[in-house]
Formats: sequence, structure tokens, C-alpha cells
Amino acid sequence: MWGLTNEEFTGLMQQYQKLIYTVCLQFVHDPHTAEDLTQDTFVAAFSAIDRCEPQYYKAWLVRVAANKCKDHLKSAWVRRVEAPGDDALQEPRGAPQGDAADPAERIASQAGAEELETLVRSLREPYGRIAILYFLEHRDTAQIAAMVGRPPATVNSQLWRAKLLLRQQITERRLKE
Repeated sequence: MWGLTNEEFTGLMQQYQKLIYTVCLQFVHDPHTAEDLTQDTFVAAFSAIDRCEPQYYKAWLVRVAANKCKDHLKSAWVRRVEAPGDDALQEPRGAPQGDAADPAERIASQAGAEELETLVRSLREPYGRIAILYFLEHRDTAQIAAMVGRPPATVNSQLWRAKLLLRQQITERRLKE
């Protein structure tokens, strides 16, 4: 059909490389990922270039790039949830802190726990009650849902937002210090 030689395809790549990179960058907003997707686009195009008429190469390459980007954004790797700063809050459900070798560390840890309790109790509703039950009374989300009469998914969402609010408050306090 309309097959290209390696040299012709190289020329096509050089001609449309910046355009395809720009399309990918508009989708993913990360230069390194856009470079990878640009390369993936041309690899995919190389194996299927004979299916496209020469006058449509530009539009076809843009469509291939857009589809590669959409596939990338739908992938589980990209959709994974990372909560930045999860280390800012100590999880109260873990094993209790052992005896600190340094008494000053123990006092600082207790002060941090008291500060966290104060912050949890100061959260606005509907997050305050959920956070108190979770962080201070150590209830699981199923118990909390039953106690407050809300679906577990709602409790999980409100707990996530409470953690986010606490993280912001802790960050603000640390910046002031």
C-alpha cells in the first residue's frame, strides 16, 4: 500500500516530532512522560504506517498520540492514589511507641499526640465526629458508619478529607515554627 522506507519514516518523525510531543505534553503535563509517549506514538505508527494515506499522516499521527495519552492516563499506574505527606500524621492504630531512650523524645511525642488530639477535636463537621471516632476512639470505618448512620463509603470520604485538613493544619503550624 503506502509503506515507507526507514529513511522516509525518519524524515516523517523529524517533521512531526515537535507537534506530537506538544500534543502529548498537553495531555500529561509532564515533559518526561510526554517524551515517552511521543516515542511510543512513533513506534506504533511505524508498524501501522501502511494503513494511512500519505496526505493524512499528520492528522493520523496526532490521533495515535492522543490515543496513546488517553491509554496512559487510564492505566492503573497513573491512577494510583498517593497521599502526599502521609508520614506527617502518625497512625494511632500501630504498635504503641516503646520506651524512648531519651526522656525528651518521650515528652515531645506526648506533646505531638496532645497537639494532634486538639487538632482532631477542632475539625468542623461532618469531619470532626468521624475523626474523633477514628483517631481518638480507634473505631474502624464500619463501626463509625453504623454509629453515625452513614454509608461506609461516605465515612471513608469524610475520613480522607479529615486527614487532608489535619495535614494542612500541621503543615501550617510547622511553617510558623
